[in-house]
Amino acid sequence: MIELKKHPASFRDPSGFVYHNEGTLYRFVSRSIEQEWKQFLSSGLYERLAAKKLLLPFREINENHWNETGWLITLEPQPIPFLNYAWEWSFSQLKDAALTTLEICQTALQHQMILKDATHLNIQFVDGKPQWIDSLSFEFYKEGEPWIAYQQFCECFLNPLLIAAYQPMEVHRLLLSYPEGITAGLTAPLLPWTTKLQTGILLHVHLQAKISKQKKQASAAKNHSLSQKGLQHILQSLEAIIKKLSPRKTSTSNWNNYYEEGILSDEYLTAKKQLVTKWLNELSLSDLIDFGTNNGEFALACNQIAKVVALDMDSACIDQLYQTVKSQGQTNILPLVIDLSAPSPATGWFNKEQPSFLNRTSFDAGMALALIHHLAIGKNIPLVQTAELFAGQCRQLLIEWVPKEDPKVKDMLQNRKDIFENYHMTSFEDSFSTFFRIIKKEKIGATQRTLYLMERK
Repeated sequence: MIELKKHPASFRDPSGFVYHNEGTLYRFVSRSIEQEWKQFLSSGLYERLAAKKLLLPFREINENHWNETGWLITLEPQPIPFLNYAWEWSFSQLKDAALTTLEICQTALQHQMILKDATHLNIQFVDGKPQWIDSLSFEFYKEGEPWIAYQQFCECFLNPLLIAAYQPMEVHRLLLSYPEGITAGLTAPLLPWTTKLQTGILLHVHLQAKISKQKKQASAAKNHSLSQKGLQHILQSLEAIIKKLSPRKTSTSNWNNYYEEGILSDEYLTAKKQLVTKWLNELSLSDLIDFGTNNGEFALACNQIAKVVALDMDSACIDQLYQTVKSQGQTNILPLVIDLSAPSPATGWFNKEQPSFLNRTSFDAGMALALIHHLAIGKNIPLVQTAELFAGQCRQLLIEWVPKEDPKVKDMLQNRKDIFENYHMTSFEDSFSTFFRIIKKEKIGATQRTLYLMERK
């Protein structure tokens, strides 16, 4: 019996919906957008966007799984290896997603079409790049009409980036609090007065904030005619602003100099790399999750693994890793800003539109290198609960034990009371043995640290 199930995030757009059929994801395209769909394909817009990896490709299937009279065509999109959301991206990731959206919109204009929405929820990082995933977001461009998605773009991309560029705030935290975007009215007071001297920011933020307080003026503005040349100027203006933005300069983050500090020797790092590489090469892995990647020192070495999801709570580390992955052209690594002590929750309608981080998938293997002491001592999380979390995410686990005698742990306990009586190797092994079998363990070089290979029971 065929089991059809609509995706819980696909119910707002009358032009189609996404659904699962026997484990495969499909998109139902409604006959109501037949003319727009023909233009999207025949104009070459789809082919051009897919070729540049701006739009997630799909194949057309002439099967009406739902037996509905309003059916036009069925699409089978390219699978997304791991779902990711803006509240898990670093500054540079959101910036590139914004520039991708603007490039798509400008390309669409050349084919007499335009994006009818511009939310970050229509972007996924796939193969190292932000790609648009909603192929039904395109409609005919009509001369004189304003861009209907302008406000949404500013709220989802421009405004969070501006706040993070001028204030000590991080884009992932902003968008977790405001998943539908941040209004101009909230943004303008957070920007320095000097931004009013910048024509683009004055136009797209400060004047928009003023207009939003005057509903009659805002309504009238929507009726103003806007030529295609004028629209192109607006898109270019947004692009110019965003290209210049960078995260607010701060001192070194908590962890992005972790391996450069003197108390961790080069000999330790070399021995650890050799051991981790050796053990990974002995395993047959198609995907891996790096639970505390730092700047990606070990994730970057996983060239032989098809999918690597690299996590860290430090957005500066993830931004650095993303820039490295981007510059090196590594398409198998997805860096995400995730705090394991408070991972991304399920969000949206009925908390079902966007699943929580821990409920998205599981991996062949996981790495937890130089992490256990931060969770157990830094976050007061019992060892057995950490073991349970890892067991829910991966089948095999490479984990580094860092004892109390280690300089890093001593440093952590320097200004706090040591209440961690159970933080010792025996307790660690007993706790993890609840969920894993210990396959092997080995000291890392001349240090007191130990690397374990475990397999889930």
